[in-house]
Amino acid sequence: MKLSLASIHIYPIKSLGGFTLNEARMTDRGFAHDRRWMLVDADGRFISQREVFAMACLHCAPSPNGFTVTDVRDGDRIDLPWAVDAGESKRVLVWSDAVEVLHAPMAVSAWFAEKLGITCSLVFMPDAAHRPVDAKYASGGTSLSDGFPYLIVSQASLDDLNTRLESPVPMNRFRPNLVIAGGAPFQEDAWTSIAIGAARFSLVKPCARCVITTTDQLTGERGKEPLRTLASYRSVNGKVMFGMNAMGITGDMVRVGDLVTP
Repeated sequence: MKLSLASIHIYPIKSLGGFTLNEARMTDRGFAHDRRWMLVDADGRFISQREVFAMACLHCAPSPNGFTVTDVRDGDRIDLPWAVDAGESKRVLVWSDAVEVLHAPMAVSAWFAEKLGITCSLVFMPDAAHRPVDAKYASGGTSLSDGFPYLIVSQASLDDLNTRLESPVPMNRFRPNLVIAGGAPFQEDAWTSIAIGAARFSLVKPCARCVITTTDQLTGERGKEPLRTLASYRSVNGKVMFGMNAMGITGDMVRVGDLVTP
């Protein structure tokens, strides 16, 4: 069976809802506009859905001059540019990585603080900032993602999981960048590189999953699935694996429908 690119996803603000698009441009740190913004606490440490469930209810969508964040609970929204080139400069933490960022205007951060009921600031990673990936697995950089610029999942892997669940879950629980159609469940585990159209990616590390997968991405409600079921057959050294982290090797664009060749 031929493999093809089923969907492309980007997440302009780390840990908020993303959106799909028909084509995406590759950069030196992932897809253009993917996780260049992030919320941080008063100590400058990143905030994610792991701690703040309600982040799942803030969804990003492209707009004429950038993107819009909508609170799906009440429809309230705020418009943001794809990038800023001015603002207070500060070093913040993404896991153990210190990254130089620019602060958004205070009024923008105040909107997010009110929506989430926490003290937080919105920050942007400018082009001049660099964040290397873990040298144990690859060389190169990434944006404000958890660790690598791309996450690749096969639709067949989710289909396999859903046959084991009482209530199926959507792909958005796993926040991939690239979803592959066709083939066998968990085929991505064995891939070391793939071509997607004219682009090539190196698959460098299985993705260990966390409680974000148990959070409904529309309501922010959290349960035990699918992590409990995944743990029964996808555990490696105490970690639950689903999908593969990847680096972009060559190429400029990928498009839905592109042929995928391992």
